[in-house]
Amino acid sequence: MLEFDLLRTFIMVADCGGFRRAADRLNLTQSTVSQQIKRLELEAGRPLFRRTTREVALTDEGEMLLGDARRLMQLEEAARLRIAAPRLSGLVRLGAVEEVASSSLPPALGRFVRLHPDVRLEVLVGVSAELIEQLDMDALDVVLAKRPWGTSRGRLAWREPLVWAAAETFELDPGATIPLALFREHSVSREAALDALRDGERPWRIVYTSHSLTGVRAAALAGFAVTPLPASAVGAGLRILGEREALPRLPDLEFAIYEKPRRDPTVAALAAALAALAQTPIGPSTQPGI
Repeated sequence: MLEFDLLRTFIMVADCGGFRRAADRLNLTQSTVSQQIKRLELEAGRPLFRRTTREVALTDEGEMLLGDARRLMQLEEAARLRIAAPRLSGLVRLGAVEEVASSSLPPALGRFVRLHPDVRLEVLVGVSAELIEQLDMDALDVVLAKRPWGTSRGRLAWREPLVWAAAETFELDPGATIPLALFREHSVSREAALDALRDGERPWRIVYTSHSLTGVRAAALAGFAVTPLPASAVGAGLRILGEREALPRLPDLEFAIYEKPRRDPTVAALAAALAALAQTPIGPSTQPGI
């Protein structure tokens, strides 16, 4: 019988397109992920992935197993939650950054509400620093946000590459001033981008600011600016810039869950549902890795 842990790892490697990113999302070492895939391939009696130095791709047998694995995991999760779920009620005030509020958060909240129909949700979408401040002021109960640099507060949910993005037609000449579209103040992505540029010699200037992810993506799509985005937010019409354009490397983002110290069971249940997002890719894989 195939083990659920092995199937969970198999699905994550397939969705992330590589062992390294899957390990980050699962909070495992890359070696552990590789060993689990080898065990699953031994149980299946056939290779499930084609591996090269640049990418990992499913074999025909792997493609067939993937659909079955997803259905098995959905059934296992539904049964486990039905058995373990307590009867909860009340209001939970959630803060979330736009990167997840517009992608994987809605289906996660849908599952949570179906499991706990007596719970009411109030959701605030904003910038990480402001959401954490609202939590500290007791205006929010739980927050899913990017972890500010140099801090360890919050429960790490997953890591994700931060990349430079611009329109597919955008060209940046070597040595030219970099036109930037950035979040307004108190943004983790903004600070990471500016710190990286200050350490380099390339000239840059801010040509556009916005309070929202939609706003900075719009500037990039319009073709007149470069913006730092989580890899999962680089969608159609955008491409990742890098060494060819002589742009500095950006650090990985850390998404974390923040709660008040009190142990409210309803808040704890929602925080657990948010932690499960680490098992679900929040966007398309844009950087192959093994």
